[in-house]
Amino acid sequence: MSVARVTEIIASSKKSFEDATEKGIDRACKTLKGVQGAWVQDQKVTVKDGKIDEYRVTLKVTFVLED
Repeated sequence: MSVARVTEIIASSKKSFEDATEKGIDRACKTLKGVQGAWVQDQKVTVKDGKIDEYRVTLKVTFVLED
């Protein structure tokens, strides 16, 4: 039997929500062992001078705890 944990992270990108998600997963995998999946809980943008300045995602990352 395995036990998993879920942690929340926020990632951002100047390009897109998809890029922000990829950056978040890449960073999570550098820190957490056994990353099994993630889901996007929330998406936001920041606006500067009437244009989108940054894309932000809140991710719930699932990873399996080691024995």
